[in-house]
Amino acid sequence: MGFFDKLFGGKSKDENTAKFTNQSKTVLTPLQGKVLAQADIPDETFAQGILGPGIEPTGDTVYAPFDGTVTQIATTLHAVGITSNDGIELLIHVGMDTVDMKGQGFTALVKENQKVSAGTPLLKVDLDAVRAAGHPTATAIIVTDGAGDEVKMLAEGDVAPGTPLFKV
Repeated sequence: MGFFDKLFGGKSKDENTAKFTNQSKTVLTPLQGKVLAQADIPDETFAQGILGPGIEPTGDTVYAPFDGTVTQIATTLHAVGITSNDGIELLIHVGMDTVDMKGQGFTALVKENQKVSAGTPLLKVDLDAVRAAGHPTATAIIVTDGAGDEVKMLAEGDVAPGTPLFKV
C-alpha cells in the first residue's frame, strides 16, 4: 500500500491471498485443508494417484495455484480449469460426484479466459451443502498437461492456501 492508500483507507490484501508467492513450475495449495494420501481419496480413479493429489478441504474458497489463465469453469461450478504462464494445465475438482448438485453450493468468482495471479479467489463452495447432498468433499488437483514432467509432492498433512503443494 502506498502513502495515499494508507492515508485514505486503501484496500489491503486478503489475509489468505497475501501468502501466495508464485514459483516456476510449482503448484501452490489452492484451498485450506489436509493433503490426502492417494489411497484416502474417495474415488477409484483419483485414488490411483495418476491424476494428481487430493485435499480434504476445511476452507470454503478455492484460490489460483499459480499465475495463469482460467481456461474452463464447469457449468455446474464444481470444477475450474486453469493454465499457468509456464504451461501447466490443471483442473481443480471440488468434491466427488458434485456434478450432481447442478451448481448448488458453488459460486464462481472468475470468468473463463480471465488472467489471474496466484492467490486470486476462483470459487466459493458451501462444504455443508456438499455433505448434505451426500457427497464427499475431497478435492482432486488434476494435472491435465504437465508437459510430460513428473509430479513431485512438496506438502503433506494440514496445509494453508499458498503452500507449495507440488512441482511439475
